[in-house]
Amino acid sequence: MYDETDQPLSFQPSTKLEMALKKTQSKLEKLAQEVAAFPDDERNWLQRWAMISTIGASTRIENAVLTDAEIEWVDTTLSEDGHPTAFENKKTAIIDKLSKDRERSIEEVVGCRELLSLVYVQADEMFPLTETMICGLHKELLRHYPAAERYAGRYKISPNQVVSVNHDTGEQRVVLDPTPAGPQTDTAMQELVVWYNKIIKAHPWPLLVASEFVFRFLAIHPFQDGNGRLGRALFLLALMHGDDPALQGIIRYISVDRQIERHRALYYSTLQQGSGGQYKSNPAEYQLEPLSWFFLKMMDQALGDISVLRERYNALQRLSESATKVMACFRSAPERRLTPAELMADTGLVRRTVQNALRSLVDAGIIQQLGAGRGTRYQLIF
Repeated sequence: MYDETDQPLSFQPSTKLEMALKKTQSKLEKLAQEVAAFPDDERNWLQRWAMISTIGASTRIENAVLTDAEIEWVDTTLSEDGHPTAFENKKTAIIDKLSKDRERSIEEVVGCRELLSLVYVQADEMFPLTETMICGLHKELLRHYPAAERYAGRYKISPNQVVSVNHDTGEQRVVLDPTPAGPQTDTAMQELVVWYNKIIKAHPWPLLVASEFVFRFLAIHPFQDGNGRLGRALFLLALMHGDDPALQGIIRYISVDRQIERHRALYYSTLQQGSGGQYKSNPAEYQLEPLSWFFLKMMDQALGDISVLRERYNALQRLSESATKVMACFRSAPERRLTPAELMADTGLVRRTVQNALRSLVDAGIIQQLGAGRGTRYQLIF
């Protein structure tokens, strides 16, 4: 039984928030039972796409530019190798294919992929959580970014800030001025990890603990770079650590980050609202309920994506042999916009068969048509 006097949250959730949590919990428990009954192939497909969506969204929130389709190709390429050195072995080919001017985005995607793989596979072994584990996850995140070699896995040694950029106007706004580098960061992280380990298994609402945990982590902003991506991965880890079997059963099949990406402006404004733009040594001074509402709404929307993904999966299973062959061309060239003539040459299929295949792929929401007439091209969107 949870006892607030032992290790409380830094805020008292409102009755309205608790009612909303109970409503989401009912939905979550129902979906967890449904997903558990899915065939293994379907569950594996859902889990892979949840991870790809999370990698794509989390890196794009931080201004990377790869699409989910391109990330799926990178994941397939690296999975075929299966060795820890897969990216180093294939880096040149990957960058040549996806464009050299996106090298930083590719490095971020691969690092995020390896970070999330650790979180998904080793969550149980990461409890109780330690600062060493957090630093190890940070090092994994930045492993493939050469410029980060001097600070990956180490707490910051110079000031940093959380900044939101308006890409239309170029205007920058300070969202949070975090802890100074040095002893204050060290102490804040020590206190945060001790608090987390005491409360996460005991509190009835892991999402509230995860919300406070990630906010306080971001308020500290302990690393020189990568705090946002690591913070969102720690949010997932906290949900896996909580004593909620239904949440543990569903979290690998949804992408909360995909929803955060869709509401990026609200995400940053809610972070700013919670702190007033300043780190506070007493977490009770933060306004944490708005952030808990935000994450709850993102969770709700992510749960709703399961039905959409199931429809996509079933559409893929219904594809004809020729449509599957055409789709393979798009999968191997996610960066390209292909013409029917190019697809005919790649597949050896006749024009009518290619056109029928393209129509079925468009109807299934797997590719999109660009242009009309002789200039018509098609591109993978899922």
